[in-house]
Amino acid sequence: MAEGLDVTALGAWVREFARLIADHQDELTRLDAAIGDADHGTNMHRGMSAVVAALDGTPPADPAALLKQVGMTLISKVGGASGPLYGTLFLRMAGAAGTGEMDAATYARALRAGLDGVVARGKAEPGDKTMVDALGPACDALDAGVAADESLAEALRRSAAAARQGRDTTVPMLARKGRASYLGERSIGHQDPGATSTALLLDAAVTALAGGDEG
Repeated sequence: MAEGLDVTALGAWVREFARLIADHQDELTRLDAAIGDADHGTNMHRGMSAVVAALDGTPPADPAALLKQVGMTLISKVGGASGPLYGTLFLRMAGAAGTGEMDAATYARALRAGLDGVVARGKAEPGDKTMVDALGPACDALDAGVAADESLAEALRRSAAAARQGRDTTVPMLARKGRASYLGERSIGHQDPGATSTALLLDAAVTALAGGDEG
């Protein structure tokens, strides 16, 4: 698995994520209306639009700089929990990216560092009905792909499929973190919006980095 991810490739990933967020903005808001503040779609769309504008205005020099720029923009532009959590994800990825192009193993380590940052920031564990329930399985699947010496495309598809499965598992869960936890038993039966947007992040990686459809 020798494929390298340069700043252009990672920029394409971020832009594809922004496109998917725009396409799914209403869905994310509808999901959040059931168990949250009804603003996840709006907040993420505003944040990712600002990210794309920042990339257009000041093109970063390398993958680490790009990931840091994305993280800082999200923290400054997105309200609620989404900004700090997604911002931390990208900032931690930047810290683990090293210098120059990222190979698949480095990308996997960076995504794992992002997950660790989200867990530390949100104090969430698997089963709490949060984005961790999609991001954790995605990291596990990506690590498994790297360990099996799969191609980058194969590993990313495996990771995206795991994220979607993790998203789906949030439906029957009882929320234990965030505003959704205030609903108690009423949170059961609703798909978590954060896990849903996280699955879109991994779908975007397939489209932009693996050169194929995420489905």
